[in-house]
Amino acid sequence: MPDPDPDDVAWFEPPVCPECGTPVRVCRTNYDRWVSLATVELPAKDVPEPLRWRLMPVAGRASIPTAMVAVRVRGIDPLPSEPVIPAHRMMCVTGEG
Repeated sequence: MPDPDPDDVAWFEPPVCPECGTPVRVCRTNYDRWVSLATVELPAKDVPEPLRWRLMPVAGRASIPTAMVAVRVRGIDPLPSEPVIPAHRMMCVTGEG
């Protein structure tokens, strides 16, 4: 998903899930892919390990954070109460069932 043009003054709607219609946070990952994340943080104990994400700042040339990148929580397990951002697919409620 390309970044919006900063000079464009057209109305910009936040992205929504095509399955359930709820707002999602679409972020670039640290390996140059895109992932849809939930818009809320949850305690790590409530999110399955493969669906845990964090947003990390990316510094520009002047070491000032200019963007955020999604990074999977791996290696060291977070504390059960530590907040993580779940992948949207965990929160997605489709019309089926």
